[in-house]
Amino acid sequence: MKRTLLLPLSLILLLSLSGFAQNAQQNLTLIVNGQPGQIPIVQMNGKSYVDIDALARLTNSSVSIKGNQVILTPPGSAPSAAQGAPESSVPTAQLRLVAERQPAGSEPSEPAAQAKPAADEQKPVQDTPVGPAGTSVATHETPAAAANAEELRKAAQNPIASLISVPIQPTWNFGIGPSDRTQNIWLVQPVIPVSVSKDWNLIVRWITPVVYQPIPVPQPPGPTNQATGVFGLGDMNPSFFLSPKKSKVIWGVGPTLVLPTATNTTYLGQGKLSMGPTVVALVQPSHFTMGFLANNYWSVAGHSDLNKPAVNQFLLQYFVNYNMKKGWYLLTAPIITADWRETDGGRWVVPFGGGIGRIQRLGFQPVNWQVQFYGNAVHPPGASPWAMKMQLAFLFPKLSKAEEKGLLEQKLKQLDQEQQAPPKK
Repeated sequence: MKRTLLLPLSLILLLSLSGFAQNAQQNLTLIVNGQPGQIPIVQMNGKSYVDIDALARLTNSSVSIKGNQVILTPPGSAPSAAQGAPESSVPTAQLRLVAERQPAGSEPSEPAAQAKPAADEQKPVQDTPVGPAGTSVATHETPAAAANAEELRKAAQNPIASLISVPIQPTWNFGIGPSDRTQNIWLVQPVIPVSVSKDWNLIVRWITPVVYQPIPVPQPPGPTNQATGVFGLGDMNPSFFLSPKKSKVIWGVGPTLVLPTATNTTYLGQGKLSMGPTVVALVQPSHFTMGFLANNYWSVAGHSDLNKPAVNQFLLQYFVNYNMKKGWYLLTAPIITADWRETDGGRWVVPFGGGIGRIQRLGFQPVNWQVQFYGNAVHPPGASPWAMKMQLAFLFPKLSKAEEKGLLEQKLKQLDQEQQAPPKK
């Protein structure tokens, strides 16, 4: 039983502050004397709690458990021995904790050693395009969305928003060549927003493809039934969007690059350094998210020892999302491409289709998953006529102090439920 009770103690430090527990509506803040910073106190059922991990980080202390005690050891002090009963006085080398009572509805006061940030620095901004061509991220109020699945869903569909995301997207292109081979592409495309000024954000999206490319093997006359393939890293595609923080129509513009990083240039890459402009724009009326992303890039340098053609390619992705209840949504986001140097029916790829997705949480981690199917109405001879796409995007919204407090309350409720649950036989 003691071991069971020590598990929640390793995460939450119970402070027996009976004087503060009389008024659950007041905002309390824990301050460590001699240390800058502060930690919110959560009050539940007449008890006060703080996050022990946050307290250890604030004081640069180590945490250990001896018997039924949780011991914080500040740097430079000797480890404390487990005591049979708590001491009434505080030894010199141990922490002295002070909780300050804040008036209800007011912001916690800053300790004397910590300066209050300027008004335009109180809400760190993260903004984003994501998805295959930029279709899964956040909204201008992503911190609020972190506590609400419906708002977070709308946020995750905004290519220019306050959200760090890490989408992982596998795609299967079926029916390639006379043997109906399947090409498999895994895209890892983290999106990182950076605030560059009071009015502008820079959104960085870096797409890294891992490709399995089927290739035929020469054989005697007859139907082609023997084939093999090449597996490896493809050409990386970073894009940089400069976007205003406030605008009626959400938009971003900047450069896009294609880097010759393929491990097998013959089958997996273009063998050229290419660059060009890219633009994204969208609106979010009512239950919808509607917009487009477009770019065109040209080769400017490349491998001199390879007989690879120059590059001049165009990409257009329009996207429409219809949001339903409980985080579910319908979407269509086909990627139309054109190779301007090709002729004889090999220039365009024009898909149509769509799928379903949902914004939800895996534990305390918000995620955005999708499943889509597309058929290619126009495609080069021998290319894939249809494809299946899946996506799992990990979302990392910036949380406010109130939302961090809310997550801590959720953890506490779960711990209370686990303690109150009858033991398994």
